[in-house]
Amino acid sequence: MVMAQSLFKALKQRHPEPGIDVLAPAWSRPLLERMPEVGDAIDMPLGHGRLGLKTRWRLGRGLRGRGYDQAILLPNSFKSALVPFWAGIPRRTGWVGELRYGLLNDIRRLDKSRLTMTVQRFVALAYPAKTPSVPEIPPPSLEADSTTAHQALAELGLVKRGPVLALCPGAEYGPAKRWPEESYAGLAAAMADRGWDIWLFGSARDRPVCAGIARRLEGNCADLSGRTSLAQAVDLLSLADAVVSNDSGLMHVAAALDRPLVALYGSSDPGFTPPLNDRSRVVCLGLDCSPCFRRECPQGHLRCLRDISVEQVRQALDEVLP
Repeated sequence: MVMAQSLFKALKQRHPEPGIDVLAPAWSRPLLERMPEVGDAIDMPLGHGRLGLKTRWRLGRGLRGRGYDQAILLPNSFKSALVPFWAGIPRRTGWVGELRYGLLNDIRRLDKSRLTMTVQRFVALAYPAKTPSVPEIPPPSLEADSTTAHQALAELGLVKRGPVLALCPGAEYGPAKRWPEESYAGLAAAMADRGWDIWLFGSARDRPVCAGIARRLEGNCADLSGRTSLAQAVDLLSLADAVVSNDSGLMHVAAALDRPLVALYGSSDPGFTPPLNDRSRVVCLGLDCSPCFRRECPQGHLRCLRDISVEQVRQALDEVLP
């Protein structure tokens, strides 16, 4: 969702006046609320993978009265094209995807060799179909809520005594995108020795890995995994003086908050979904077997991440710090 803001920015640059409403899963609302380009966030009532034809039809019919001129579809699925079609939106733009002829009437064919990054494929939809050059990418820039951030500090009993290193050791996709917890703990210990406070971020699903890191640090950190809402996590990340993260949603949030950032890549491709701020460094070993895009290492060794040393990441951190 964070990378979609680049599309919203491109649309506003080309057409400042029309409003932009976004139909998206309810979990993404805190992100959309921190994007000034977005007027209204409309919750998609169906979860990922659910067809729900009747629900989609009702939603589309309910949107008819809003008078939209264009719908731009970022998902490539057939079902994602149904609501704009049933809403009667006159111009419906998107990639061919799952053979959506008829549902879309401004249909594009994707040249993957030309648009190599996900964010380029998003932003290209803001331009006419035959635009010859690769579009310039306006980087995402979330606007954190400082009031919410300080309320969260009080609720969680956090005190920002010195510089804060935020660690995001989870990855929803699977273990093949996670730097080992012992490596995160080693980095945290080294930075704590330099006077840094350590905050661990993650969802409830990341509690086991964050708890493992906290145990290795003998509790000398703030484990926030599963204790914050997404809104609180975004706003607290804005207070961090540096962030180290796997390739994950929180990594893209940290980049959009323009935090000094080190992003760690294993099974995924940093050329496809890189951090989009200037104050970032990517650490990726580029082994012959990566990127494999698998949830678990098919070779069983996970060398693409295990062989990234604490010292490599610490040096990358030093490069992005002022």
